Amino acid sequence: MEEINLKELWMYFKSKIGLIILLVFLVITIGNAFTIFTRVPMYQSTTTIVLVSEKSGSAVSQTDLNLNRNLIGTYSEIVKSRKVLNKVIDNLGINESVATLSANVEVSSVTNTDIIKITVNNPNSEDAKNIADEVAEVFMAEIKDLYSLNNISVLDKAQSSSAPFNVNYVKDNVIYLAIGLVIGLGITFVMFYFDTTIKTNTEIEDKLGLTVLGIVPREEKE
Repeated sequence: MEEINLKELWMYFKSKIGLIILLVFLVITIGNAFTIFTRVPMYQSTTTIVLVSEKSGSAVSQTDLNLNRNLIGTYSEIVKSRKVLNKVIDNLGINESVATLSANVEVSSVTNTDIIKITVNNPNSEDAKNIADEVAEVFMAEIKDLYSLNNISVLDKAQSSSAPFNVNYVKDNVIYLAIGLVIGLGITFVMFYFDTTIKTNTEIEDKLGLTVLGIVPREEKE
């Protein structure tokens, strides 16, 4: 395997800096075009509800806590049920199917607490907020009908998000920059490795073992 002179490699990289910059620019441009045309910005809003004592004004007992924690799993499934989501669609006049809405609704419980988070993803930040709040309201009404329980209260209402959660242009461009550098340096290295031309008189002496008797200078035209 031919030895690589690091000094020559560095000088070759410097001579091809324009090509490297061009490749980096192309990768960043293509990457951003792909992001803009294929990724739909999605906004996220979360409504937080808490399970409380059914008896208004009374202290929460250990029995209440145990009952609430046993119901969290069931409540989480009811939130995304067709019965709840159909009413949300009707109440807000949403032009979506239950399956589409369900795919954009996430329900999670905070570990070792009686708190349930209802998170909604939507291309419109205001719609995400309204849907999250409406899901919570419809869910609480359904629990009253199904279980005759009044043990749910809204802890925090949803807020409109100012930025999409699935698009981060700064992070994406850093990644595209790194990819562009790898491609640019890689192509330049391959070009250097397979470049067999003689560029300096020292290369003639080192590689061919010949003595240079004279050098014809290059004439620069005006």
